[in-house]
Amino acid sequence: MQTQTESQSGTKWVALLDEEARGLVAAVDAHPDARRVFNGTIDAAGYIHYLIQTYHYARWSTPILGEAGERLKRLGRHPELAELLIQKAGEERGHELWLLSDLKNLGCSQAQVEAAARSPAVDAYTGWNFFTSRSGAPTAVLGTAYVLEYLSQARAGVGAERLQAVAAIPNIHKAVTFLRSHGALDGDHVAEMARILERLTDPEEQAAILFSARATRSIYPGIFREGDPSGLPLAR
Repeated sequence: MQTQTESQSGTKWVALLDEEARGLVAAVDAHPDARRVFNGTIDAAGYIHYLIQTYHYARWSTPILGEAGERLKRLGRHPELAELLIQKAGEERGHELWLLSDLKNLGCSQAQVEAAARSPAVDAYTGWNFFTSRSGAPTAVLGTAYVLEYLSQARAGVGAERLQAVAAIPNIHKAVTFLRSHGALDGDHVAEMARILERLTDPEEQAAILFSARATRSIYPGIFREGDPSGLPLAR
């Protein structure tokens, strides 16, 4: 893995990260239900599934990012990246409440959401990111954050607009807070992260961040509904 990035520095290695981010966008666009979410044609069951699965990973974003940043500080490495992780932990705080609000407006109580079955992709996502945060390379969490914020920049805002324009889901205009807010915020976040990451020259850290971005690209599409479009994830 190191040989892939040992000669990469500055914008060159961040360009590799952008390739992973574009790969995630392409993977989402190729997934039938994901495509329907972002073009506005998804049915209520599919959208609820997406929001519930997103809740089950987004609720852990602040702990994952914050623990990674604090651990990096304790290790005495890359203080700028440690501060970036802690900053991002603060930026993500409370986003799960947007999801609960959207779901409430679609008729799902918090108790139902909490009891809903998690997809294997959610368990893989949270397991991988907690591992890197607590035991692996804590900087790797930035790879996950980068590609997901890139996806939000590319699809979330437009998705919120399309869902409201198509209006295939009752009360949808009160249920796009999460998408609309991420679409508005994450464009600036991606540019800021890119500027900071361009200054990272450590090949092992570059490789760890790229690997985590690649893992997220592979895992994330699995949060969308598969198979029978009539199913809701509201039972364990």
